[in-house]
Amino acid sequence: MKTFSAKAHEVSRKWWIIDAKDQVLGSVAVTAANLLRGKGKTIFTPHVDTGDFVVVVNAEKIAVTGNKRAAKLYHRHSGYPGGLHTRTFEEMITRRPEEIIRIAV
Repeated sequence: MKTFSAKAHEVSRKWWIIDAKDQVLGSVAVTAANLLRGKGKTIFTPHVDTGDFVVVVNAEKIAVTGNKRAAKLYHRHSGYPGGLHTRTFEEMITRRPEEIIRIAV
């Protein structure tokens, strides 16, 4: 029996919509990452993009557990000395809620 390896032209992609309203951030991120990678498909091959398309809606209504809403920090660096920028979860949710999901995935 030969080992099956998926080819790029054999992959059929579907669109998935995930409603993030009142869902925990980590659970939404894991679900989206598995769909994007194609882990649930029978033709999954690690070195071939077998994933589907994912759209996450209601990112501004995502839930986090514990004290993360006030204590979780997001860091980014410009590459220059003194270029570290830090924002809290609350600041990120008001400015760019979709970025929280993107970083988590």
